[in-house]
Amino acid sequence: MVSKPLIVIVGPTASGKTALAIDLAERFGGEIICADSRTVYKGMDIGTAKPTEEERARVSHWGLDLVEPDQRYTAADFKKYAEQKIIEIRSRGHIPFLVGGSGLYIDAVIFDYKFGDQADEKLRRNLEKMSVNELQDYCRKNNIQLPENDKKRYLVRAVEQKSINSRRNSEILNNAFIVGIATDKSELRRRIEQRANKIFEKGIVDEAKRLGNEYGWGHEAMTGNIYPLCREYLGGNLSIEEAKQKFITQDWRLAKRQLTWFRRNKFIEWRAIPEAKERIISLLASEH
Repeated sequence: MVSKPLIVIVGPTASGKTALAIDLAERFGGEIICADSRTVYKGMDIGTAKPTEEERARVSHWGLDLVEPDQRYTAADFKKYAEQKIIEIRSRGHIPFLVGGSGLYIDAVIFDYKFGDQADEKLRRNLEKMSVNELQDYCRKNNIQLPENDKKRYLVRAVEQKSINSRRNSEILNNAFIVGIATDKSELRRRIEQRANKIFEKGIVDEAKRLGNEYGWGHEAMTGNIYPLCREYLGGNLSIEEAKQKFITQDWRLAKRQLTWFRRNKFIEWRAIPEAKERIISLLASEH
């Protein structure tokens, strides 16, 4: 018996991936694995724009609320988790949908990255001892593309990514289909602004304050995304409107980085949402 296909939907933040995946998974008996390095954290609901309770009631979602915000979670952890979930979903006769914007999480699964735990830990410890300038020099000397963001953690991630490039498949998994959501720039910007307004309306400041009090502000989960901006607002350094505009700019830059990452993948079919929907419907209809 041929196993159910793995449907992979990728794209930048706010491109409409989640709504499309829920619609298709509900229609064809699918379950969604969220490939998002931010939604793995418990309690970070509003700031990471997790699927709502209503959306989760329509379709089973996996990859959410896996660890506390003060715990480390890696692409290797996600790969192991996602592979197990794909097996479980198929065992129920359902179709696995791998959906998200975290390129390393997606690639780790579809290209079957080989992570060496001990070697990776040693490499990370050495990298963490280096300054930002030293990391940038290391990247230049070793022909590693510098990330757009020059924060230390992004530089460390760039080096780690380079170290596993030789331990990955050149082809994607058998029986996997990957579509990228192509969105007009002005429309994507509008969607990012719309989502930012919604996040603030839902009470992101209160969520950030609670998380900061409970876990502190120094953990990696709390140093990314919208939470540092909320901290600046709570400290009187930004107005709500300034925080919102900075968040919009931040998410716009994230979207561009995500697109840069995914466009390197020749196996992605890029389509606007209506065409992506029709393409996947056509594929899955032939399975029934």
